[in-house]
Amino acid sequence: MKKLKRQWQYHLMLLPGVILIFIFAYIPLYGVIIAFEDYNPALGFASPWVGMKHFQYIFSQPAFLRTIWNTFFIAVMKLIGGIVVPVIFALLLNELVSNRLKRIFQTLIYIPNFLSWVIMAGVLMDILANNGIINQFLGFFGMDAVNFLGNASVFPWTMIVTDIWKGFGFGTVVYLAALTSIDPGLYESAILDGATRWQQIRYITLPLLMPTIILMLVLALGNVLNAGFDQIFNLYSPIVYQTGDIIDTYVYRLGIQQAQYSVGAAIGLFKSAVSAVLVLTSYILADKCAGYKIF
Repeated sequence: MKKLKRQWQYHLMLLPGVILIFIFAYIPLYGVIIAFEDYNPALGFASPWVGMKHFQYIFSQPAFLRTIWNTFFIAVMKLIGGIVVPVIFALLLNELVSNRLKRIFQTLIYIPNFLSWVIMAGVLMDILANNGIINQFLGFFGMDAVNFLGNASVFPWTMIVTDIWKGFGFGTVVYLAALTSIDPGLYESAILDGATRWQQIRYITLPLLMPTIILMLVLALGNVLNAGFDQIFNLYSPIVYQTGDIIDTYVYRLGIQQAQYSVGAAIGLFKSAVSAVLVLTSYILADKCAGYKIF
């Protein structure tokens, strides 16, 4: 209580955010009941109650089961790449002697993180077109052009690589910050013992960087079912639905475009329940593996 009295000003500053979250996140939760109704906009929430009918329907649809696999595959690969690539790039930047050159590279790789997927989609459509710079580069070496956005087998990997490219700058900054906290005396001792640069990275840098890597990994687990609606919606087409359709895009087409509101709400509720479990699991793992406590 004494601590609360001393810090009441800080809690008061949080109040507007709490109110907005309550209005826009908690009050609308009442709307999930349409997942258990045959929702009719004319009747509103008084629509006929059907229980688990829509959940039974969605799990009987091969298209929905396919979107679950697509979502997990794309999200997990993005998760792995989003850890590995920033760590490698942070280690490479850390080896640069010139601070000016290091800042230039940091700025260049961080810029795409600030661009929306609407802008990035337009850029990627030009770069990855059949006559785009990537296919021109492949043609220079006598290779056939690749239909990055129209080939069902290539499209998921295109989404994975482009997402990693757009976002790895942020992760690189995080890991570079973690690298600055490592005691330089450890490297000096290793040099005196005759350790090579690779041995210093293997036995000093990576072990001391591991808590940050684990923390970033487990905190990202809660977003496994968020495979990137903005990205995929702006880049996919019906020809790649089989491998590129994810839960969010499936809900959009079903619930908004086809006006199957109850089915869309059922899918969204299923996703929210699984995501909640993943978030709780990630916090438990963060506590066990990295000593991070949410409470």
